[in-house]
Amino acid sequence: MGRLSIDQLRERVRGVVVTSDDDGYEEARKVYNAMIDKRPAVVVRCTHAGDVMAAVDFARENELDLAVRGGGHSVPGFGTCDDGVVADLSGMRGVRVDPARRTARAEGGATWGDFNAATYAFGLATTGGIISTTGVSGLTLGGGIGYLSRKLGLSCDNLVSADVVTADGRFLVANEEENADLFWALRGGGGNFGVVTSLEFKLAEVKDVYGGPILYEMADAATVLRSFRDFIGKAPEELGGFPAFQMAPPLPFIPEDRHGEPFILVVSCWAGALDEGGRALQPFHDFAPVVAEHVGPMPYPALNSAFDALVPPGLQHYWKANFVTELGDGAIEAHTRHAPDLPAVNSTVHIYPIDGACHRVAPEATAFAYRDASFATVIAGMWPDPADNEANTAWVRDYYEATAPHSEEGGYVNFMAGDDQDRVRANYRGNYDRLVEVKRLYDPGNLFHLNQNITP
Repeated sequence: MGRLSIDQLRERVRGVVVTSDDDGYEEARKVYNAMIDKRPAVVVRCTHAGDVMAAVDFARENELDLAVRGGGHSVPGFGTCDDGVVADLSGMRGVRVDPARRTARAEGGATWGDFNAATYAFGLATTGGIISTTGVSGLTLGGGIGYLSRKLGLSCDNLVSADVVTADGRFLVANEEENADLFWALRGGGGNFGVVTSLEFKLAEVKDVYGGPILYEMADAATVLRSFRDFIGKAPEELGGFPAFQMAPPLPFIPEDRHGEPFILVVSCWAGALDEGGRALQPFHDFAPVVAEHVGPMPYPALNSAFDALVPPGLQHYWKANFVTELGDGAIEAHTRHAPDLPAVNSTVHIYPIDGACHRVAPEATAFAYRDASFATVIAGMWPDPADNEANTAWVRDYYEATAPHSEEGGYVNFMAGDDQDRVRANYRGNYDRLVEVKRLYDPGNLFHLNQNITP
């Protein structure tokens, strides 16, 4: 296999090195999106940064593709490749909290479930997505939108330091003082610049929150969206959550005869004083008659994991996304036209507000450029049966094409599909050229190209 052999790789790696000749290969090559079926030459199950350095060196010296798998939630399947190397960090899931400094350091394979479980014990949290099985590293490198975005900013806004293995196999620390250009690029620039083996975040006092899903009739969708749009920008920043379209799953708080029907809902999260939660959420109850709800005080990790069961590994996935500056009536009409045709209970559409603290960061301060956008929309097609791929992918594309004229050209890189490479420049606006400069400095050969790629 070129200048380095598998045996030499195994000598350098403490973790397990898996090839197609080994037991466990079929399991090792599986990824979250079952639509992706690739056969890497080798999967390196890393246990520490030294293993990652060995995997990077092996791929570079043998001129092989290198895929990086952190939490493993990449919908386009960037965590695997044919005939190349997979650096699998899923065994690196440790989280260490420093309550005195109000920081936490997570290893590169940790999920938000791992992170929240560790920080909750101290009554602390940071912005961390919507699904707890999402990887900390992948979400943060793309920006990091979640329940706490309006209060605390994006995940990347709370990043204070990262350990990175670069394309030449070096181990670097990136923060405001060391390798500041790399630190800037990591905050929104995706996996283009290296393998992040650990991330340190600042934390805020968030323990229990007040919230949950509130369901309304699909016939009231336009009213709910307009009401949410007009309300959220003026709401206290402790109030998070988002409108969504979803088929009703078979849950006890939803009337049994309505299971499987499409609804519009608001998923709410009040991260202020618990005794103010009911009053803070009252405007959501005033939008339209409520069909069902499951709202109350709960641990923040419980809300962050509430929808995990709807998105287990092994579904078929196809997603599209855009940023939205103004959620106008044309966009709302497009949503209400396409959302009722949700193809499966797993499929959903989320419209995340990204104002508040997100807007107080300058567009050039991090790689995440859309600091004037009010919402980030994702049309997440997810379903179990591969026989439905053509029809359900067409639903996502048709929906996206209807909303795109009412949206910004670019979208949130964490929601981009594998066929969105022509949108990469638009995703970064005026930050793109600076990202290219950083890419040329740290990865001139584009070893890290299995991503929403910024080409050097």
